[in-house]
Amino acid sequence: MTTNNIRQTLNDTPLKMKKDVILLLNHLLSEFLDLALMTKQAHWNMRGKNFIALHEMLDPFNEKLLEYADTIAERVVQLGGIAYGTSQLIAKNSSLEEYPTDITSTDEHLDALVNRYATLANSVRKIIENKLADEGTINFLTDASNDLDKYLWFIEANMGK
Repeated sequence: MTTNNIRQTLNDTPLKMKKDVILLLNHLLSEFLDLALMTKQAHWNMRGKNFIALHEMLDPFNEKLLEYADTIAERVVQLGGIAYGTSQLIAKNSSLEEYPTDITSTDEHLDALVNRYATLANSVRKIIENKLADEGTINFLTDASNDLDKYLWFIEANMGK
């Protein structure tokens, strides 16, 4: 991904900040979309104890991840960039560990999800703590961070952690 073609806007965020934030947000876009797809993978394929509760818990997680992905992509464009959200780019740019497709039990899916949610939650928190983005971006990432922490807590609670 590059930021060579930043479109001129009247948004007065400094150009270097725009470039840095666009790169950061496109990386996050891949990760939010990747985690949303992983969440659906678990939602569709899990079997076993507490199935219906977990099945129903994961749908709102997926929906919120997709909402944040949309907000992230729109912020990229607001800053003059191009949002990169194709499946090929998601696979190439997400740093989340590949999701196993040969698991079925609720416990296996929770184990697979917990580290991936933690990875994204911790990554977003570091962006906020280190002020790696402009204030407008930090504002919505704070909401995303709070939701990711909540989802991680729910997953861990279902694992008995």
